Amino acid sequence: MELLRLLFRNALRHKLRNLLTVIGVGIAVMAFALLRTVVNAWYAGVEASAANRLITRHAVSFVFPLPLAYRDRIAQVSGVDNVTYATWFSGVYIDKNQFFGRLAVDSETFFDVYPEFLIDKEQFETFKRERNATVIGVDIARRYNLKIGDIMTLEGDVYPGTWEFVVRGIYQPRDQSTDPATMMFHYQYVEERVRQEMPQRSGEVGWYIVRIRDPANSAAVSESIDRLFANSRAETKTETERAFQQNFLSSASAVITAMNIMSFLIIGIILLVVANTMVMSARERTHEYAVLKALGFSGPQLFFLVAGESMIISIIGSALGLLVTIPAVEGFQNALPKGWFPIFHLNPETIVLGGVAGFLVGLLASLIPIRRILSTRIVEGLRYVG
Repeated sequence: MELLRLLFRNALRHKLRNLLTVIGVGIAVMAFALLRTVVNAWYAGVEASAANRLITRHAVSFVFPLPLAYRDRIAQVSGVDNVTYATWFSGVYIDKNQFFGRLAVDSETFFDVYPEFLIDKEQFETFKRERNATVIGVDIARRYNLKIGDIMTLEGDVYPGTWEFVVRGIYQPRDQSTDPATMMFHYQYVEERVRQEMPQRSGEVGWYIVRIRDPANSAAVSESIDRLFANSRAETKTETERAFQQNFLSSASAVITAMNIMSFLIIGIILLVVANTMVMSARERTHEYAVLKALGFSGPQLFFLVAGESMIISIIGSALGLLVTIPAVEGFQNALPKGWFPIFHLNPETIVLGGVAGFLVGLLASLIPIRRILSTRIVEGLRYVG
């Protein structure tokens, strides 16, 4: 009990210095958690990938379309359970700062292959009956205050012209890794207009999504699909959904790696801040620690005093930083263009990592001063004038 009382008295002795240290640790932890959240948002699509889904795209580049006729041949490949397709529609909704996925899909099969999009059965049946109907994510509905029956007007760019869609369904994401901000509508509706206005582009889709029976056979099934269209005018490249998502991140890999490194460098900064405070405190109390040693205080007891003070400062600072991180993440997301990161939230793993980092930093920061205290002879400590 006396040790605890002495510990807290030491922690409160230099109120201003320790308060500034706590604030510094809090800011560093907040920066660490925010950077980790941004990195996690970049990888959200990768983490949401299903092991039993393959993506078949044009072998040259994703931007080149594939013939719609490929679908039936892909469906006949051994190991394939279901095949659907999608086309990137793009377009502008309200203005160019509004970001969310806009896809023309095969309404009969798309939601079977993507069961993570949860939609009311009645809404889905209505959607399938209306050619210009659309299903939107709950995040889009909240962001633009949309409800069933509302009209969404897009100005086409990839598919020029004015396009009007009626909201007939609002899907809920199955979990936090599912994108809640995608707009999906009938490929057939787009195809009918393309056939009239741009017949040279008729019968083309962006990519195929292939659901397979056994994820362990993904390589063999991918090879079989690509072999079907070898030496054709539109050769294919089939890969797992995870690999497909990672390809999109490859152009930004240097930035993501830099952010990863920076997030852990911040932990080093926290360590230096706390260690500096503890070294100053230990130097000022050299005489006091010498007296305690003379009175019979053991090494573990002195370690408890120094490490305890260091960990109190570090843990309080970490808790403060993590508490501030919650509104900081929301503010950062609000400052970005709408829909820039469809999945942007503070993961429990990031909170745990920040807390563990605070604990370890407090412990490590006490090692240098405790080594100095234990190695200083009592006589030298008593003579010290700081």
